[in-house]
Amino acid sequence: MEINTPIAEDIRVTDQNSQYDAACRRLLSDKTILAWIMKSCLAEYRDCDIKEIAEKYIEGTPQVHEVPVMPDETNAAKIRGVSNVDASRTEGTVIYDIRFLAVAPSNGELIQLIVNVEAQGQFYVGYPLIMRAIYYCSRMISAQYGTEFVHEEYQNIKKVYSVFICMDPPKNRRNSITRYRLTEENLVGNVKEPVRHYDLMTMVMVCLGGADGENYDGILKLLDVLLSPKAGEAEKRQVLQEEFDIPMTEILEAEVHQMCNLSQGVMDLGRAEGMAQGMEKGMVEGLLASIRALMSSMGWSAEQAMEALKLPETDRLKYTDLLQKQ
Repeated sequence: MEINTPIAEDIRVTDQNSQYDAACRRLLSDKTILAWIMKSCLAEYRDCDIKEIAEKYIEGTPQVHEVPVMPDETNAAKIRGVSNVDASRTEGTVIYDIRFLAVAPSNGELIQLIVNVEAQGQFYVGYPLIMRAIYYCSRMISAQYGTEFVHEEYQNIKKVYSVFICMDPPKNRRNSITRYRLTEENLVGNVKEPVRHYDLMTMVMVCLGGADGENYDGILKLLDVLLSPKAGEAEKRQVLQEEFDIPMTEILEAEVHQMCNLSQGVMDLGRAEGMAQGMEKGMVEGLLASIRALMSSMGWSAEQAMEALKLPETDRLKYTDLLQKQ
């Protein structure tokens, strides 16, 4: 008989969330969906047709963070370009969600871009996300040494993009797309450096928000429906096909189906986890009330009250801190 211990439950929740995250990444690595992201967020493709971007300007197969669960039936529909692992002995290892090479039309000639797309579930992660996006861009530039340029051939540096898709942003950022880039500013005098000499990194924050907010159209609606754990399979198919003219290939159909199954599991686990947390919170509050009651009625110290309640030694520091904070 399987015993559902807290550790086993944590592993199950983590595994379920990891599978869901992997499904999101695989969906985003579809060429047509990437083309919509590029047209909406990258200046070089603003005037390009979606089909043109997908078929002409995206190179090879995207490098995706996870090993694909679904079989790769059509290599032509993916991109095989740069590695998505950027390792440094001094700076550690960075694993990009999706990383690929693209070329863009510029004054009649093609320029090469390195594009990174990240699917971010939480907006507040202990640091500003834009700073992580800047770091990723910086690493993508420094990693070009020895491949795109050597010695002092800095003119061969390729422009890099890092696009973060935030699925749960704060209210003031919902349904927004914000771009950050290097610009020229004259402090004294009036000089003009060719833009291509310094326009080498751009960070884009795409914050989803749902149908209740403003600006719910275009890429914001596409990504919201595509990545939403609440949107059903039929709704995803309808939006992809009818509103964004994205053909439902067998692979894409299978990915959408699997993601919907996983999203239901994630929501079920979330509800169960929420109930467990609520029960735990109620037990903590009940014990705190009992400790205070004994301290008040018996004139005991907190330690004496916890001893009378047979509270384990390992928990006493926690309850002492809670008593001091309240």
